[in-house]
Amino acid sequence: MEISDYRDAVAANRRDHGFEAVEAGTEEFERMWMTRETDDTLGDVAVLATLVEADETEGDGIDAETLADTAAAFRDVLADRIDPQPGRADGGEAPTPVGYVTFATPEPDASLLDAMNGFTVAKRRTNVFPLVYDTEAERLHRHEVPRLKGRGIYRRQADDAERLFEV
Repeated sequence: MEISDYRDAVAANRRDHGFEAVEAGTEEFERMWMTRETDDTLGDVAVLATLVEADETEGDGIDAETLADTAAAFRDVLADRIDPQPGRADGGEAPTPVGYVTFATPEPDASLLDAMNGFTVAKRRTNVFPLVYDTEAERLHRHEVPRLKGRGIYRRQADDAERLFEV
């Protein structure tokens, strides 16, 4: 699948599932989508997602270092957009911030998938999941749901990845 076809399919998915385009993008992330929902396990969640294409990165494409750096930069964007305080001035509770940065690239190598799985998801009261979509095999690589502790946020990631980034 061509990257442009994948981008169009993700755009259609985000509209079908209530993700609104974020108008004020950042220099690094042109296209971002957001939704706020109530999750049975996590309570209120604010989800921010983006798609990064191999030709949008510097150099020869996406490598392990680029994945980690880009995901960390996306965490900063997520933290800036979602109130990280436990209680807001309006008396409401802050939602759980969840971010997805999906890297679309042909035939990702093992080091890229290892970097994806090794990325620290939970940090600074945010949860950022880097995902990798193989445009050649038309397969989304996501984080596995652990058997024990911390299943709720990983289960949410699996569901969001399926509805937004699988085509």
